[in-house]
Amino acid sequence: MDTESDPHDSGRESTGSTVDPNGRLLDGITVVDLTTFVTGGFATLMLANQGAEVIKVERPGAGDDSRHSGPPFVPVEGYDGPGRPATEAGESPYFWTVNYGKRSVELNLKSEAGLAALYDLIETADVVIENFRPGTADRLGVGYEDVRELNGDVIYCSISAFGDSGPWSERPGYDLLVQGMSGIMSVTGPEDGDPVKVGLPQTDLITAMWAAFGIVGALFRRERTGEGERVELGMLDAALPWLTKQAGKAFVGEETTRMGTKDPVLAPYQSYPTADGYLNVACGNQRLWEEFCAAIDREDLAEDDRFETNGDRVGHMDELEGELSATLAERTTDEWVSLLADEKGLPVGPVFDVSEALTNEQVEARGVVGTLPHAALGEIDAIEHPLNFAGADSGFQSGPPLLGEDTESVLSELGYDEAEIDRLRERGAIPE
Repeated sequence: MDTESDPHDSGRESTGSTVDPNGRLLDGITVVDLTTFVTGGFATLMLANQGAEVIKVERPGAGDDSRHSGPPFVPVEGYDGPGRPATEAGESPYFWTVNYGKRSVELNLKSEAGLAALYDLIETADVVIENFRPGTADRLGVGYEDVRELNGDVIYCSISAFGDSGPWSERPGYDLLVQGMSGIMSVTGPEDGDPVKVGLPQTDLITAMWAAFGIVGALFRRERTGEGERVELGMLDAALPWLTKQAGKAFVGEETTRMGTKDPVLAPYQSYPTADGYLNVACGNQRLWEEFCAAIDREDLAEDDRFETNGDRVGHMDELEGELSATLAERTTDEWVSLLADEKGLPVGPVFDVSEALTNEQVEARGVVGTLPHAALGEIDAIEHPLNFAGADSGFQSGPPLLGEDTESVLSELGYDEAEIDRLRERGAIPE
């Protein structure tokens, strides 16, 4: 680095003139991903889907914690190419779902040579993202000020459980803890049951989406100003805006409770038992309610004073549930969907299990689930992301990397020759 130059100006020209207008939106953007598990992993996954080159820097021998999340694990036998599974049991499908389209480099950041190699990589980056506990990145020499000295217009994103400030800032945090502390668990589950965790890492994913949004916004600002930025967020902060209708009740002093599948401000808006399963009914306005009553031959409900308006229905939700449950139990879920959704155009739908959600005719028609290449397994199933652009491409172009699969190729691209790569091994910066 030229020490006489302005550390806030790396000399990088705007990418706007070099981007292929028919390519992906983030083609030409390089992301150095220092994160582990889901919050950072899904954020950079979103960037990879839109064309960013994401270089995942992992701990030698262990890698990302999500590589060890399982079972299930998929055994890998007879593979002798670059990289390897992080566990003897094989590859974690959970890891795949948050790491498509990335490259994996193993670097020991506690070694002087490993940190120097990372610095070389950071000098080429547009984005650096980390989710260490506050203060850890600084101790490792990869905090914002360290990185900005190397690359003045970098976009640097810091994710933690509770953010950089406040009395809880140094606490560790995981999705389960944040689901509990954000109020989400208090309004999830049966009315007379215990608090329930949402059956997926919801606050991890919420935080990841905020992080990706912040990074792209900062990249857009850099195109206009030439200035880098630090994006900082905590998981608890990220989850609270999603409380929406529940927060609205709390703001005016109303109690928020678990309601099963019922909704606090709309009715009918819940699951009902059918002859062979469940049907979700979502009448979001008065017209839909009246048309729904007519379609199920229960015009009497639309004329009932208890159910006249949405406010009335919310106030008499238990009585409404009894009436609709008795009627909807007379037919199967498929029969109701055929009549109400397909024939009448009303908002009802089945409750699928995960396999059904991934394999139904709508998902197949949209091409949401497909396959991607995997270095050791040939092909694996993959879920595409939902953004479709009229004038730009999108989508994953490669599968998830094996641990350290790209270490040598990335170093070579940085200008390291074979002798220098061997010296990194000798100095404990990269594994044998």
